[in-house]
Amino acid sequence: MNRLAPALLEWYAGHGRDLPWRRTRDPYLIWLSEVILQQTRVAQGMDYYLRFTERWPHVGALAAASEDEVLKMWQGLGYYSRARNLHAAAKKISQEFDGIFPATQEAVRSLPGVGDYTAAAVCSAAYDTPCAVLDGNVYRVLSRLFDVETPIDTTAGRKAFQKLAQSQLDTARPGCYNQAIMDFGALQCTPSQPRCETCPLACRCLALAAGTVAERPVKQGKTKVSDRWFNYLHVTCGDRTLLRRRGERDIWQGLYEFPLIESPRPADFAELAAQSYFHELLGDAPWRLVRSVAMPRHQLSHRTVHAVVHRIETPVLTAAAERLAVDTASVGDYAVPRLLERYLTKYQM
Repeated sequence: MNRLAPALLEWYAGHGRDLPWRRTRDPYLIWLSEVILQQTRVAQGMDYYLRFTERWPHVGALAAASEDEVLKMWQGLGYYSRARNLHAAAKKISQEFDGIFPATQEAVRSLPGVGDYTAAAVCSAAYDTPCAVLDGNVYRVLSRLFDVETPIDTTAGRKAFQKLAQSQLDTARPGCYNQAIMDFGALQCTPSQPRCETCPLACRCLALAAGTVAERPVKQGKTKVSDRWFNYLHVTCGDRTLLRRRGERDIWQGLYEFPLIESPRPADFAELAAQSYFHELLGDAPWRLVRSVAMPRHQLSHRTVHAVVHRIETPVLTAAAERLAVDTASVGDYAVPRLLERYLTKYQM
């Protein structure tokens, strides 16, 4: 056994979080929790996990659901590709694995949306496979304990840390050890203001000795963030509302939204009304602009979305608009981006 595992496991026994997916060996439930918690805090993801497991308690039930149902249940969590991959993976298990969750790391890795980390997390927790996990918490803990200068966002860095993580694994209790080191990073060795003064590994932490804790882990470069300007047309005609589904290869794929005119910069309403798509939807009818609502800036990992929602009433619908019309009372049944969910919550239909 390596020198770090006993201290980490002792710390985990007294400080580890009691979470429902840690009380089971069911690989489906463990996998579900891992997908939900990717880029999501436990406090936010818990309710989603409980709702998902109540509605779809086994992988076959999830596979039988429609994508729209899954996206609606996922609404508000963001990074919707996770939900689409979750559903696709459930269908693959149903079709190619006879509805039984695969038991090998290679087979789990073959599922849509599953990478090395998720496969290792599921297999170590469900099957005691001796594979180390490597997530943001583990990168941080190891980079500080061993004062590693290699950037974690490089191929060389990922390989070096994977080798280091595997060398520290408690192969007798891999699932418990993996949870311990992740919780240690989440609760003790935090990104800012780590609790070094109460750390059971402080005497072994090379970054603490070198005064480089705040500089670890090292990243080579930052992601470039670009701005996008969305001009939504919230059009109603009597008891109907226009709603369209977003296409592929863009943010919020598969979610629903109001008709959209995207502009290269902020646009006033007169500019929008002069565009051909606006005329295609509203034609020559005596439409009325009720209000324009500038939404708070919506930050995504690679995009900053600046959105304005223009509420418009019209007495008749063009042929193009008819194809998008749904009952206003049913709008809440559709999965929409968080930005529009906030709008609909504040400005009732």
